[in-house]
Amino acid sequence: MPHAAGLAIADNAVRPWVGRSIPRIEDAALLTGHGRFIDDLGVRPGTLYAAMLRSPHAHAEIVSINSEAARHADGVVAVLTGDDIKALTTSLVVGVKAPVECWPIAVERVRYVGEPVAVVVASDRYKAEDAVDLIEVQYKALGANIDPLKAPLPETPVLHDGFGGNVASDRSFRYGDPERAFAEAEHQISIAIGYPRNSCTPIETYGVVADYDAAEDAFDILANFQGPFSIHAVISRALKVPGNRVRLRTPPDSGGSFGVKQGVFPYIVLLAAASRAVGRPVKWIEDRLEHLAASVSATNRVTLLSAAVASDGRISALDWNQVEDCGAHLRAPEPATLYRMHGNLTGAYDIPNVAVRNRVVVTNKTPTGLNRGFGGPQVYFALERLMQRIAVELELDPLDVIRRNLVPAGLFPYRSATGALLDSGDYQEAVARGVDGGELAELKLRRDAARAEGRLYGIGYTAVVEPSVSNMGYITTVLTAAERKKAGPKNGAQATATVALDPVGSVSVHVASVPQGQGHRTVLSQVVADVFGLTPAEVRVNAEIDTAKDAWSIASGNYASRFAAAVAGTAKLAAERIAARLARVAASQFNTDADDIVFAQGSVSSRRNPDTRIAFSRLAALSHWAPGTLPDDVPQTIRETVFWTPPELTPPDEQDRVNSSLCHGFIFDFCGVEIDRTTLMTRVDRYVTMHDCGTILHPAMVDGQIRGGFAQALGAALYEEHAYAADGSFLTGTFADYLLPTSAEVPDPVILHMETPSPFTPLGSKGVGEGNCMSTPVCIANAVADALGMKDVELPLVPAKLAEIVRGAEPPPPPGYRLTDTGKTANEGRQLHGDGNATVAASPEMVWKMLLDPATLQAVIPGCHGVDKVSDTQFRADVTIGIGPVKGRYKAEVILSNLDAPRAVTLGGSAEGTLGFGHGEGRITLTPDNGRTLVRYEYDAAIGGKVASIGGRLLDGAARVIIGQFFSALARQAGGARERAQPSLLGRLRSLLGRRS
Repeated sequence: MPHAAGLAIADNAVRPWVGRSIPRIEDAALLTGHGRFIDDLGVRPGTLYAAMLRSPHAHAEIVSINSEAARHADGVVAVLTGDDIKALTTSLVVGVKAPVECWPIAVERVRYVGEPVAVVVASDRYKAEDAVDLIEVQYKALGANIDPLKAPLPETPVLHDGFGGNVASDRSFRYGDPERAFAEAEHQISIAIGYPRNSCTPIETYGVVADYDAAEDAFDILANFQGPFSIHAVISRALKVPGNRVRLRTPPDSGGSFGVKQGVFPYIVLLAAASRAVGRPVKWIEDRLEHLAASVSATNRVTLLSAAVASDGRISALDWNQVEDCGAHLRAPEPATLYRMHGNLTGAYDIPNVAVRNRVVVTNKTPTGLNRGFGGPQVYFALERLMQRIAVELELDPLDVIRRNLVPAGLFPYRSATGALLDSGDYQEAVARGVDGGELAELKLRRDAARAEGRLYGIGYTAVVEPSVSNMGYITTVLTAAERKKAGPKNGAQATATVALDPVGSVSVHVASVPQGQGHRTVLSQVVADVFGLTPAEVRVNAEIDTAKDAWSIASGNYASRFAAAVAGTAKLAAERIAARLARVAASQFNTDADDIVFAQGSVSSRRNPDTRIAFSRLAALSHWAPGTLPDDVPQTIRETVFWTPPELTPPDEQDRVNSSLCHGFIFDFCGVEIDRTTLMTRVDRYVTMHDCGTILHPAMVDGQIRGGFAQALGAALYEEHAYAADGSFLTGTFADYLLPTSAEVPDPVILHMETPSPFTPLGSKGVGEGNCMSTPVCIANAVADALGMKDVELPLVPAKLAEIVRGAEPPPPPGYRLTDTGKTANEGRQLHGDGNATVAASPEMVWKMLLDPATLQAVIPGCHGVDKVSDTQFRADVTIGIGPVKGRYKAEVILSNLDAPRAVTLGGSAEGTLGFGHGEGRITLTPDNGRTLVRYEYDAAIGGKVASIGGRLLDGAARVIIGQFFSALARQAGGARERAQPSLLGRLRSLLGRRS
């Protein structure tokens, strides 16, 4: 990449700012509570607030929606349903060409738990939330489809008629001669991988403030959207206005994203349509339950990967068979997760022959989108697990197998079989430095000593390339060459930066990249300060985006680790262009040549005559105050905007080869883990990660990015999974069950570096923020496989999954153990079971009458608003139940059967409400006990929808509490009391402290 002449670069005698770990400019505000996040910003007077009713079903037809009570509730301005939103918008763009509609709200049918069904707009969020509970929806439940391998089968329910057999795309590729390579190979080794669905959980959730201007037929939208801004075109199309009538703005600060805030765009459309409907601004801030259940997650993928292998472990061909689960809707840019890594399917290895089959399916799960690593974790988990299996099956050292297959150092830039152009590196040297600096020999001794003591200890390795600066054209690989030709070429990775000088010579920088904690302002101030010979404190950086005022392109945004390589480099180019012009102005004043001019220490001077100098600020202000004094061949020096895209990012060629990303860092990791034989918890004993990310701009922030990626990857390896029941109920909707690692669980990795600058980027930098999300899960999995002698490893590696391997299959239940048959399948929803007893100071006959009396039932059912008697053995109740962080209203139906008056009765029933649905059955027995009645109960229940997601332990406890409350109230109604309860925790504490309650 050609750079500007050396005249614009600071004096070599002055140490550059780039490469130093200076204090972050951003931190002062963030650490003192002065950050400006979307919910901190003021809104226009008259702004309304939105809350959403979400589907409790994974798949169901919407029979009816009764919102009359909600519409007349206090403070409510509007209740909008699918028909209302459909009339105001058009279908969102679908990621492949197919006759399929995709709306930001459910229309006629719901397809995942958490899909919006109605939006309530009210004077404040509290009133909107209360009104949501008043909406009554009738659903006709349909069969759920959650297994990507079963999705294409004829018996599986179809989500969209336009996706035949739930298959959105099915493409096959061939590079080299893989058939011949497999036929001639000494060995064929395969591995089957099911990579789970997980997500990123930033501190700040989604937020949108949408304002429709009827006079202009235009929208002003503030959202913590991350980009890529190619979605701006999707938003404007969905809102049925030209792009120049959608002003999209971002707040100054964002509380993290890691990719998921790209997924806010359907809500941008939904809230913008709501604003249009009510004629006022509408604000919505997503809560944590909504975010876990219904924001985007990473795709889950099933992969069968085979290798043609020689006896020494050298691989001559790969055969990829991948099935990608993109959830209920294929929203743009999906299936990007699958194709982002298409050029990198051989990883860091020199493998000349590749066969690929890619299938994209839809299931009744949350739609997917960008997540940190974006396709890399799924690819490398398969590829690097295969490398270990090759070593095990051929009885070779795993590290030798890696080294034997690495791209040779002398072949860079290296073109992979599938099209990636690996820009630079020396992978063998990086491995050698990692082995030495990470003290692998000592780690092996620790492993051997642990095993000698009977402990479970293993070592895992991985070597990956980390792609960064995505080629916009890679997604078109999902199309055939003929389809691409018809649609027109798409390629590149345009980055945008503006450098401006004000009338007092101050420097400002603006970039079209939305930071989420990466330190944009700090690094950009370093880069531009070096060009002008200033200090970073003299450069002010603005990283907010306003599409109505700022320079941007559809590639703008903060994704694919593009900041250092593309955005910061573009800022450097813009600064150099202004500096080159300033040098010509100074040269004319100094009567010298432009290449004699030096920018250093706040001044502009002559290299040959250092005493000839002018303050930078004075020279920089000249175009404002005296433009007529500029030399005739020098244009203005006030502002320079650069749009940069590298020529290496070309469209996919006729043979479907694509350079998916511009530059490629290299990571070599190894780790030692120990598995506790008692708890089966996996402890990372040492983790070593060697990175070559090209030129390092800010060492401390690079290490921070690595640590952050490592922590998220540790979660993916050991804790995190979006789990679904067979009926599509989402089971991990709170941090009680969706487990995240804390600082107590995250070890401090050993971080090593080498720098091989990229020849394709202005600063020589490559991406570094996503790499450990790609390398760490499989490195830990390989270590666990080594410790336990496992062939198949399934993430996350929770103790329950390791128990059968270490201890054998769980024994059958003891004789006589029985669960009540609820008439439902064991896998439908989340299962609850409980039993207990209570003593009531009344005869069995009296208790029996109370159980059949609607007035009594209303008095004793917790949260009951009313009970209607349908028949002597059938009742309907309106109940509000709160469990943990959620509360909702239910319509319940109870049927009594197997009546044995006054000794026993079976209660069966079902309930449905805004939070979900459930059904169950319980047996109650009444036994005389010295003038009182001993009531025993045993129940089995299954629940689904939002309430099923709040955590198994929480639900089990809540069910027992609610049932306990029922019998306590029954005892009080009868004039008696239960057996003496244990003192409360507060009471026990008071007793311990010697205080009276």
